[in-house]
Amino acid sequence: MPDTSVKKVDSAYSPKGEMGQKYLASGKSLSMRLWEDEQPSDAKPEAQRDYETVGYVIKGCAELHIEGQMILLEPGSSWVVPKGATHTYKILESFTAVEATSPPAQVHGRDE
Repeated sequence: MPDTSVKKVDSAYSPKGEMGQKYLASGKSLSMRLWEDEQPSDAKPEAQRDYETVGYVIKGCAELHIEGQMILLEPGSSWVVPKGATHTYKILESFTAVEATSPPAQVHGRDE
């Protein structure tokens, strides 16, 4: 019997979350989402999440404020936000990045 858990996700048809993120592929212990052309803004409200996030910047520039540190995110930068860490982002120029979360931040029930 072939493995039917392998899925292709086309971001053009991906569901969008309340904060503008596009939900991409999601497995049992990991999911991906796309932040596409986020525009400059004041810092988002501080947050703590019950999942770990790793990300990679495709274009643009942002500041990640996390646990008293400020990290400049530019194309080619990657970052980690540990589970439970207090953090916020400030978009400095049109920003596109991919994030992976573990456990999955999903479109149903965990729209954060």
